[in-house]
Amino acid sequence: MKFTVYGKPVPQGSTRAFIPKGWKRAVITTDNTKLKPWRQQITATAIALAVEILPREVPVVMGLRFYFEKPPSAKKRIRPTVKPDVDKLIRGVLDSLTGVLYVDDSQVVRFSYIEKLYGLPERVEIEIGGL
Repeated sequence: MKFTVYGKPVPQGSTRAFIPKGWKRAVITTDNTKLKPWRQQITATAIALAVEILPREVPVVMGLRFYFEKPPSAKKRIRPTVKPDVDKLIRGVLDSLTGVLYVDDSQVVRFSYIEKLYGLPERVEIEIGGL
């Protein structure tokens, strides 16, 4: 299955947990305020595909292409060598699809490709399947 989510890809930043004075449970925060809407957009796009969730015992293979607007300073390069880090971009996608296309992101056992590219419109192209 292949699908595209339009918008500027947002990395999943670091999370931290703390327990406020007088509380019994931890509060979890993220350092990227744009992450939640981006993850919701990925999840909504996947839900619109109306496919069955891959069962827990099915290994998953995924391919990802992240496209960003090319800044004038990039000259002739077609691949960004600047932030965001590709591993943080991947984490945002994996967590967004958990419980939607697969039971848990631990089912992802292989990536057929992962690329950061310049191109418009900004987007992520996702390819996913079971082994």
